[in-house]
Amino acid sequence: MNTKFLSAMGSLLALLLVSATAFAAGGEALQHANVNIRDTAAAQRGAKLFVNYCLSCHAASYMRYNRLAEDLGLGEELVMENLVFADVKIGDTMEVAMRPQDAVSWLGKEPPNLSLSARSRGADWLYTYFLTFYQDETGGWNNRVLPNASMPHVLWQLQGIQRAVYATHDGNQVIERFELAKPGMQSPEEYENTVRDLVTFLEYLGEPAEVKRKNVGIWVMLFLALFALLSYALKAEYWRDVH
Repeated sequence: MNTKFLSAMGSLLALLLVSATAFAAGGEALQHANVNIRDTAAAQRGAKLFVNYCLSCHAASYMRYNRLAEDLGLGEELVMENLVFADVKIGDTMEVAMRPQDAVSWLGKEPPNLSLSARSRGADWLYTYFLTFYQDETGGWNNRVLPNASMPHVLWQLQGIQRAVYATHDGNQVIERFELAKPGMQSPEEYENTVRDLVTFLEYLGEPAEVKRKNVGIWVMLFLALFALLSYALKAEYWRDVH
């Protein structure tokens, strides 16, 4: 009975996991980002990419520049010199200068705040998203995991221009692979590392205290384990004469 129950629960959990992954990807398989949130150097490089390529349109209003400087070990002076290009103070949040009405007029909608993008979408989704931009038959940008995305490919100069190669499955045309029509400034391997750095920073934005939380959690678990041993020893001592 127990074996059948555990087997059924395992199958249900596996089904839910696969369904959630497929839902997040819009039916597309996601590539694994292999993000290491403890890699401070990667987060620093990602912060530079975010400021240069994303912050013109996408705010990160839950993050302040001084918190960024402290967590990533950059120092306030270095952040102000290299990551701040507007008339803001070190204690300000990472906002965009573009007004909401201008964003709607120029882009069709206001770009989303990216503070929690990694928590809502997941690192693998973001990683695959940045890797699967391609130029479609209209000459505009499209994306495999988010078809008809209104966002242009801001990293195209680094990656180059991809075009989709289609195959027919069950009577439907699906993207089989991409071919590089025009090389970018980086090789495919270098671009993957660049995207990984950017996703690492977005992961940090989603939960700046994640590393500290996990470090504290280890000590809490060790304390609870030690407390359990002491409690068992105390219980044994109290009940020794009774038994």
